[in-house]
Amino acid sequence: MSRSDAEQESESNVEQALSFDGVRWTSCSLEDFTDLYWDEIAPCLEAEGIDPRGEKPTHQWFQNHNARSFLAALRRHHDRSFGDFWNEDLGLGDNKEGYTWATTDEATIDALEQFLNRRKSRYSLASSSIEAMRTRLNLYVRAYQEANGTGDLLTPILRGQENPAYEAVDAVYAAFDWLNEGTEDKYSAQTLQRVRRVVDAWYQHLVGRRVTSMNPASGLYDEFKWEVEESPTPSLSANHIRKLMQTSETTQEQLLVVALAGWGLRASEVAALHVSQFHRDVPGDDIPFITFESRKNGPGEVSLLYGMDVFDSRIDELADDETWTGYLFPSSQGETPYVTRDTIRNWFQDLASKADLPVRIEGERPSPQLCRRFWYDTYTAVLEGVLEGINEIAAEQGSSDPQVVMQNYLSDSRSRQVRREFMQDQLNAAFGERT
Repeated sequence: MSRSDAEQESESNVEQALSFDGVRWTSCSLEDFTDLYWDEIAPCLEAEGIDPRGEKPTHQWFQNHNARSFLAALRRHHDRSFGDFWNEDLGLGDNKEGYTWATTDEATIDALEQFLNRRKSRYSLASSSIEAMRTRLNLYVRAYQEANGTGDLLTPILRGQENPAYEAVDAVYAAFDWLNEGTEDKYSAQTLQRVRRVVDAWYQHLVGRRVTSMNPASGLYDEFKWEVEESPTPSLSANHIRKLMQTSETTQEQLLVVALAGWGLRASEVAALHVSQFHRDVPGDDIPFITFESRKNGPGEVSLLYGMDVFDSRIDELADDETWTGYLFPSSQGETPYVTRDTIRNWFQDLASKADLPVRIEGERPSPQLCRRFWYDTYTAVLEGVLEGINEIAAEQGSSDPQVVMQNYLSDSRSRQVRREFMQDQLNAAFGERT
């Protein structure tokens, strides 16, 4: 017999716990810990009105949020106290003003800061996402300094420079060679790919602003082919999703599975879903979508590729209650009118048990994260198929990366259409023929 919603709510409303259930600490590099800080811890701090750059969270804060495993793993696997991690790896320092870049060249620092400021204002990214980008850029700056003996990254590529272009390109490649082989720190392929992406974006930004005459990082995609290991987070299979849907007896349970596996939402996003976020009045050749004002990676939209019949059924059911305020998973308990992330997790695990899913999947207990991972893995496979299909367009545009074509040459509407066409068969196989 499962615990009541009230019991689940009362345990989670005091302090919202962070979940590191899918993290395998033994494989985490210091860069991975940095990403976890900006991706998971920083948004939680911001939600509580704490500046994740200026106010170092205490050990009590980690304890209150059930996140002591982060501190323990940091010390056990990297011999780092959180204070050392805060100073040396996050680059925040104690009682410091500003950020400590790995160069003293003021023009380079100004160019880096302007890029980040414009990314934040133009893309409306969360502070935590900007800080993650800052950390990766600084890792590159450090590598450039180590490999080339200078922290001046701008002069070789400024407009009007007489130095041959290949020298600037060689300097960038030397920096990545250092990251790849020259440092004692072992960076994962995923980390190196993330650094490559933000470095390429920075140089492209400088070209677009007419600060520099070239992007010396444009060939990195062909030069460095890092193979990313399988994610340490396992995924539910299509068969698992089918079992969950077949076992779901209520619209609440059905929508829970659709939102996680069919829309790819996080547990916290599912918990707070409101009808005002859903946009169905779209042109005939477009598809409905959900909007988020505040999301982990900034404001954004999620295409509703699937499950609108379940959504409609849930609305019809809730609309009969005159006190309903629009939340799809309402709660009369706690400080908010909707349920918490922990309640979503408990509901899902109860449903997984009823569906007779394995107790452990690759060592992990079935959870909303594993369910969402199904959507993520399916979408990634679909996107690879889409990118293969536009390789010829990329070649015609002179781009070594087909994602550039996807981002710059396809309209938002057409991009969503293409993804939907590729995704539909996969979702039908998991959920069955729905609309």
